[in-house]
Amino acid sequence: MLQPIALCTVGTSLFYPNLSSLKDKINDPNLSPVQRELGQAFRDADWRRVAQALAQLPNTDRTCGAEINSVAALVQQKLVTSNCGIYLFHSATSDGRSIGEILRHYFELRQHVPVCTIEVADLTDTNPMLFRNRGLRNLASEMCKVLREYTPGACLINATGGYKAQIAVAVLLGQAMEIPVCYMHERFSEIITFPPLPVALDLETWMSASPVLYQLEAPGAQLRFDEVRDDWQPKFDALVNREPIDGVEYLALSPTGQIFHESFRQRFRKQVDALLPPAAKEKKEPRLEKAGWLSKYPQIEAWMRRVTQEVGPVVQCVSFYYNPDLSEPIRFRIGSHGLEGIFSTSGVTVKFRIEHTGKTPQQEQALLAYLNDWLQ
Repeated sequence: MLQPIALCTVGTSLFYPNLSSLKDKINDPNLSPVQRELGQAFRDADWRRVAQALAQLPNTDRTCGAEINSVAALVQQKLVTSNCGIYLFHSATSDGRSIGEILRHYFELRQHVPVCTIEVADLTDTNPMLFRNRGLRNLASEMCKVLREYTPGACLINATGGYKAQIAVAVLLGQAMEIPVCYMHERFSEIITFPPLPVALDLETWMSASPVLYQLEAPGAQLRFDEVRDDWQPKFDALVNREPIDGVEYLALSPTGQIFHESFRQRFRKQVDALLPPAAKEKKEPRLEKAGWLSKYPQIEAWMRRVTQEVGPVVQCVSFYYNPDLSEPIRFRIGSHGLEGIFSTSGVTVKFRIEHTGKTPQQEQALLAYLNDWLQ
């Protein structure tokens, strides 16, 4: 099926060795006028001129670089429309920005609509740890934003350009979300298409991990491990990076965790009506412990009432814990009281039990994931 949107990883082959080699031999009489113009425009860092000169070459010419060659092959093999939208995910480097600008001008000249460049924060080769812990995860996150905008069914991932690890993340993302992923090796004239993952991943793991995953999904988000220690399961380890900071262990989503979260959130939302327990026929007012603190924080009762009224299967919220000197992330979890809510305001934390219509552990897990998704 022809796809109208192509998500393309971007590397540096256009500059090194392609255009840099032309710059070094501008006076070579064997150069064609177009090659000489390319070398001069590259030397002058005039990226629009570079794009205009590239557009005079056949789009299969190796000088054009991996991104242009691979998009030409995608069109030729009828994997994308001839004017498909192109999103270019480039590194957070000077070369990455410059190549992104050239490619944007080039594909606009070729009548692709829309053409967008997206700089991936921390995707840089100057800091290996930052690249591993944040850059690759940010790549997955940025690609998922585009997939959500257009829906996975309208998209194809072209993982030809970029660092090998960048390509690997793009392939994993596409396989997990059942999106065609294509790759063109520099020595091949045809595109290779990667199949979807042949095994089903575990939706129940995602639902049980949702209290942590939703807290970590924002770019740069970190979470103290001791805040979620009681919720932790060993199988969550593959989803996070652990980072010690001043003697305290923090969690951040790994690239695999980002992909896992994004892909299963989409699957969950498609199936949510079949997974959730039925809506409550009767709703009850929040029940709070008999204590004088309630009058000081009316927003706590208001929050519990909102959970009850807005989430169909919830019957009632019943508080069982209050601490006036503790702040915790707002979330829902499975604890010793069953399905629990945690709410913090003004340095005060309240925990409350959620009574609901679910009859099975699977329905309770689905409601847990739904509540954490609703919280966003």
